[in-house]
Amino acid sequence: MDVRVGDLLEMKKPHPCGNREFAVLRVGMDFRLRCTKCGHEIMAPRVKIEKNIKKILRKDEENHA
Repeated sequence: MDVRVGDLLEMKKPHPCGNREFAVLRVGMDFRLRCTKCGHEIMAPRVKIEKNIKKILRKDEENHA
């Protein structure tokens, strides 16, 4: 799965604050994500995050389209 730093991920399950969108801060074997509503940062294994991604929102595609 092609996830890059700066992407917004819409997840299948919401964060406890009720938000489903997370900003990608780091990509590798682990992902570091920041909740776009409350600002809480989490670090989780790539496999777990990729399984829970509903949609990838990329700013680059909006600018070139």
